[in-house]
Amino acid sequence: MRSSSVQTIALSPHSETRSDAVRRISVQVTKTPDRILAVTYAIDGDLDRLRVPAVRPPRVVDKLWQHTCCEIFIARKGAAEYHEFNLAPSGEWDAYAFARYRERAPSNGTVDSLNPKIAVRATAKKLELDALIPLDRLSPLHADSALLLALAVVIEDQDGLLYYWALKHPTGKPDFHHADAFALELE
Repeated sequence: MRSSSVQTIALSPHSETRSDAVRRISVQVTKTPDRILAVTYAIDGDLDRLRVPAVRPPRVVDKLWQHTCCEIFIARKGAAEYHEFNLAPSGEWDAYAFARYRERAPSNGTVDSLNPKIAVRATAKKLELDALIPLDRLSPLHADSALLLALAVVIEDQDGLLYYWALKHPTGKPDFHHADAFALELE
C-alpha cells in the first residue's frame, strides 16, 4: 500500500486474539512538508471494558507494549534497520532502534532526543492518540527517504488479556517486527 498524503487505514485484529470490546481501529498517517511523521490512532469500542492508562506527564517508559499501546515501526525502504515507537494513551512513550529483525542497535543515549509529541482525546466509545515524530531525529536519511511503516495497536482488556491489531499480520503468532508487517509505503 503506497501513500504520500493523509490516508485513513483500517487495522485488523490478529485471528487468534479477537475481542468484541473493540469494534474498529484506524490510523491516519502522513509525512508533513517539514519532515514530521504525523500519526493519529482511533480506537472505537467499549472503552470501559479496556485497561487504558491514566494520563501522566510525558516520559520514556520501557515495556509499554505489555499494556494498551499504539505502535509504529519505521524503516527506510531497502534498509534492514528500523525504529519502533511505543505510544501510550498515558502520554508516556519509548523508542527502540534495531539493526535488523529484532536485533537491537545501540541507542547511544539518543532516545530522549526523539521526544515525539503526543496528544490524547477520549470518550466512553472512542480513544484518539496523535503523535508527531520528527524524522530527522531518527537520521538525516529518514527525512527525505521513502519509508516502510508497520502500524499496530496492543489492547489490554479489564482481565489483563492482550489483543493485537495491525495493518498486516504475518502467518503465525502476532509479530509486529516481521518484514510482512511493514505494509505501508510512504513517499
